[in-house]
Amino acid sequence: MSNLDRLKLLEQFAAEEPKDPFNWYALALEIQEIQPEKALIYFQKLLSDFPDYLPTYYPAAHFFAALDKLNEAKVTFEKGISLSQKLSEIKTLRELQNAYQNFLFENDIDF
Repeated sequence: MSNLDRLKLLEQFAAEEPKDPFNWYALALEIQEIQPEKALIYFQKLLSDFPDYLPTYYPAAHFFAALDKLNEAKVTFEKGISLSQKLSEIKTLRELQNAYQNFLFENDIDF
């Protein structure tokens, strides 16, 4: 299956089941390299419409940082850390905390 076919399939899934956050998540991940402006919309949609969908936070925060949207990245890391604590997702919590520390260090942001 080509990238274009996979993209069309993911877009179809999102259109057919718009209330399933995984469809938007998969779409955002698929296009973040080739269509960052569209991926930005999908990540923002995920964070606003599905704030309890934990898998979004790690890649979204990194994506925002790569776009130099440092405040958006910082807030996304912090919300993801808070949500993973609330859900007792310890592995995800550690991954987010480590990535957040690296993000703060790399961008010279005060705690």
